[in-house]
Amino acid sequence: MTVRALNSLVKTTAFSLSAALMAAMAFASCPAMAQQGGAPAASRDGRDPRIPQSYTGPESAVIAVVNDKVITTYDVRQRMRLMILNAGGRINPQLLPQLQRQAVKDLVEEQLKIQEAKEFDLTATSEEIDSQVAGIAAQNGLSADQMKEKLEEDGVSINSLRNQMAASIVWPRLVSGRYGKRVRVDDSEVDAVMQRLHDDATHEQFLLSEICIPVPSPDQQQAYYQASLQLIEQLRKGVPFAVIAQQFSACTTAAAGGNMGWTRTGELPPEIAAAVKILPVGAVTNPIPSEGAFKILAVRDKREAVEQGEKSWTLAYASAPLSVGRAAARSSLEKLATAEACPGGQALRQDLGPNVDVALVENAKLSDIDERFTSAIEDLRRGDLSAPVEADGALHEVYICSVDEGLGIPPRGEIEEKLYSRQLERIAQQYLRDVRRKSTVDVLIDESANQNAAGAGAGAAQPPNG
Repeated sequence: MTVRALNSLVKTTAFSLSAALMAAMAFASCPAMAQQGGAPAASRDGRDPRIPQSYTGPESAVIAVVNDKVITTYDVRQRMRLMILNAGGRINPQLLPQLQRQAVKDLVEEQLKIQEAKEFDLTATSEEIDSQVAGIAAQNGLSADQMKEKLEEDGVSINSLRNQMAASIVWPRLVSGRYGKRVRVDDSEVDAVMQRLHDDATHEQFLLSEICIPVPSPDQQQAYYQASLQLIEQLRKGVPFAVIAQQFSACTTAAAGGNMGWTRTGELPPEIAAAVKILPVGAVTNPIPSEGAFKILAVRDKREAVEQGEKSWTLAYASAPLSVGRAAARSSLEKLATAEACPGGQALRQDLGPNVDVALVENAKLSDIDERFTSAIEDLRRGDLSAPVEADGALHEVYICSVDEGLGIPPRGEIEEKLYSRQLERIAQQYLRDVRRKSTVDVLIDESANQNAAGAGAGAAQPPNG
């Protein structure tokens, strides 16, 4: 689960947190949290062998064991309180068992992420976590100390939030460090998206929200489809889409309640675009399998395409004085096409030669360009090098980085970044599945744990020993 702004901290919850948690702590089976291999026989001293010897608290308080790390009923209650606060208390009581299963799932996955990161000597420092806490507090108009007090008033330890942040800091860093350089976004992929956007430019736009439910493995697809249908059922009963997205979605938009903003169908995977196009405003799709997850889309509004505005260019410009000789000047300027002078480059890939000036000009309209150069530019497309223009004792050439036809299409770099992030997110999901497979994860759900959890939900929450 992503770290989200606690907008509900200054709101009154719709029902008692203790009562809600007491009602919720009746575990139901969940395909993602099933026990692995069933409960083993007790040891000679009657202790469950899955619980590490280092744990000294009551066995009945143990909900899960991730390798040698214990997750307790206290941890689950704390996370659920935090989730309910995030939703401003607007949680339908019927959603509480599912909310609880999500809390257990999140806690298990966070432990897997933190433990895997430690294998590569990656940890979140106190300073990094402090910075995250301060940022969330600031979003709510509070200081870090004030937010801590608010959380404690609602029975939530600040450590529950800090533990959640630790995983959110180290996991992206680990994934990016190990796999970021392997992700390649081909020009052809960007070209295809831009072409779809161009084709869609004369069509309406959609204000969308999304919920993403990753499917851990193909054999669990049906179970997760049914779980996604349960979320849709809650939407039909009046639970706000943003609340469901904040608590259950794995998309990066979860922090904003699933808000994707105004979107053209060309920016969406084809299977999503096809479903969105036929929906009326206010409607929600059925769960759609896409990119290793089930996705639920809500169409919040529609609008007609914007009228085409004035065309503009982002270009790399170079000039060489004729005093170096016409042939030498031409030879230097021709290197502009391979010099990586467009946005995103850290520096020129190669020196164009002495006395050659290079500049990046972004979003220039023809009306902004010296009329002596407009005829050499107006018909050029991305990747074109202009013919040389002689003026003021120098030769001038431009290399076209991108062209905005005035249709409101996102810049090429933004599209490339989205495609990169999407690929890296898929890798992160697969990486987490691999980490889980190599780990020992036991979820201990039995009647005694249920009774202990339910009873503890009504009283003051205290962490067990261990």
